[in-house]
Amino acid sequence: MPSHSKDKDDKEKDRKKPRESKEDGKKSSKDRDNGKEKKRDKDREQDKEIPANLKTIEKPKQPRELTAREKERLRIIEEELKNGAGQGEDDEEPVWSMVKAQKEATSRMCPYLDTIDRSVLDFDFEKLCSVSLSHLNVYACMVCGKYFQGRGTNTHAYTHSLDTDHRVFLNLQTLKFYCLPDNYEIIDPSLEDIQYLLKPTYTKELIASLDGRSKMSRAYDDSTYYPGVVGLNNIKANDYCNVVFHALAHVSPLRDYFLREENYESIKRPPGDKLSLLPKRFGELIRKLWNPRAFRTHVSPHEMLQAIVICSEKKFQFIKQSDAAEFMNFLLNTLHTALNGTQKTSSSIIYKIFRGRMRQYSRKVIPAETSDAERRQMLMMPEYQESVKEMPFLYLALDLPPAPLYRDEQMQNIIPQVPLHVLLQKFDGATEKEYKTYNENITKRFELLRLPEYLIITYKRFHKNQWFIEKNPTIVNFPISNVDFYDCLSADAKPLHKYTTYDLVANIVHEGQPDAGSYRIQLVHPGSQKWFELEDLHVKEILPQMIVLAESYIQVWKLNKTKTREERINEGMEGEVPVEQMVS
Repeated sequence: MPSHSKDKDDKEKDRKKPRESKEDGKKSSKDRDNGKEKKRDKDREQDKEIPANLKTIEKPKQPRELTAREKERLRIIEEELKNGAGQGEDDEEPVWSMVKAQKEATSRMCPYLDTIDRSVLDFDFEKLCSVSLSHLNVYACMVCGKYFQGRGTNTHAYTHSLDTDHRVFLNLQTLKFYCLPDNYEIIDPSLEDIQYLLKPTYTKELIASLDGRSKMSRAYDDSTYYPGVVGLNNIKANDYCNVVFHALAHVSPLRDYFLREENYESIKRPPGDKLSLLPKRFGELIRKLWNPRAFRTHVSPHEMLQAIVICSEKKFQFIKQSDAAEFMNFLLNTLHTALNGTQKTSSSIIYKIFRGRMRQYSRKVIPAETSDAERRQMLMMPEYQESVKEMPFLYLALDLPPAPLYRDEQMQNIIPQVPLHVLLQKFDGATEKEYKTYNENITKRFELLRLPEYLIITYKRFHKNQWFIEKNPTIVNFPISNVDFYDCLSADAKPLHKYTTYDLVANIVHEGQPDAGSYRIQLVHPGSQKWFELEDLHVKEILPQMIVLAESYIQVWKLNKTKTREERINEGMEGEVPVEQMVS
């Protein structure tokens, strides 16, 4: 019994053991599952802290093959980063965008050169950014012709290239071309005509051949023109300036002087002096007028007019009509001062060309109502005796005879005519004329002591009375060549002048009323010897016989040095027919 009961107990224990092991296995598996769940919860919490861009790791794509241009750009950037270039450069160029790659290597192949539109390019206006109105670091778009500032990122030129897909730009100061937004310099020989349009340059050989060239030039629009005979744009009321610019541009020594910038760029003026702007702008205008490779047959004098307004302190403006003779006097004297001229004739190119010298005899007029005793007493006083004074001149002013007050028998206005040699009697040293001032009358007579190389003559057509300005319509008859000024010289000056005859170079005409008239100019092209009439943008060829029919106001005469006075006299004596031969 006892043994049987013991065996039963052992069997029951053996049966209970596997159940306990199964229950223990179930408990251990549950514990493992709970541990895995806790680990997953921790992983989920950590996943929340990891950035989203790192959660999904995509398989990298195969890189595409770079083009030759992209390889070249990468090479330039790597070289500059190795050398440390691009730091501290101006123009705000970022290192990561080509790092001023144009200084290390330039591109001779640009795919955007065909987008350049030469018909819209106009460099005559002031070099200001069209957005910021700044004159610093200005670039011109070669597609639309507008001006923008800067070349780096966040500049107006850079933004314009992105907005409009205009790629080619020209630096108006350095004359270099750039492609934006890629920001590399373009070097191509086909762009030289644009650089020459912006800044024409003249060699000494070209300047020497200007007066002898009779060949016409061809503009971009296929129109032909003579260099120097092109229209000037009338912005509003600057025709009085345009005719003076044309007249001075055809004075050969003055033209040759301003065609080469090195003649006057070294002249130094005091800091902040506004007169230093005038020679620079005048030289630019002269070079554009005589440009043989222009894109169009007219020029806009906008920058020159802006300089005139500044230097004259708004006395001469391009929105208000003024007197052309007063403007010419102002321009010549201001140019002389801006070129550091002094009282010496050789101190500036202006005085060398236009300055002459005269002698003036003047005395006070004794009133007619004075008695004989008072007259004799006055004649003993110094102010009633004749005084002599020598003075220089830049132009001669000739007095026109007064216009008739009445009409002819057909009730039409009489237009008087007077020969030029009659008006020149004012300077023969014998003809006296009375000049009235506010309190006295003075008689004066003049004679010339030295004739200039170029002589400017003005006719006094405008007179101011108590109420308004009236115009004298008298027509002056004159030959266009071989006008002799020998009789105007003093006795002691005649032997000193081998040449005394002048040829007409330019004739400025005023038409209409004094307050509402217009100006035009008639000038001769030196190479072809053809006469042209220019009125703003209109240019037409005229006959020389038509010149004397207009109301001349200002004339420019050139001293003829082909033959001396003695040679002309001998030729005239040889051409005369003896009286005996004429009778027979």
